[in-house]
Amino acid sequence: MSLQANFNKAAEDVRKLKKRPDDEELKELYGLYKQSLHGDINTECPGVLDLKGKAKWEAWNLRKGLSKEDAMTAYISKVKELIQKYGI
Repeated sequence: MSLQANFNKAAEDVRKLKKRPDDEELKELYGLYKQSLHGDINTECPGVLDLKGKAKWEAWNLRKGLSKEDAMTAYISKVKELIQKYGI
């Protein structure tokens, strides 16, 4: 399977987890997913009152400089780790 196909499968599989990952795991997944699709962050940081938006922005911003391919590989690895932990 190609990297893109593995990434797409991981994105589907993560939705099938038996238990919802914790917030830190979700932020890591979000940052890797956005970096995989869009590359480096291209939006302004949300305001102080938008806590959820700010957390997402920070998770994506942490991945700045990571190539799309490396982000996909890291995302796939994280999903496999979560499948081991929570099952599908």
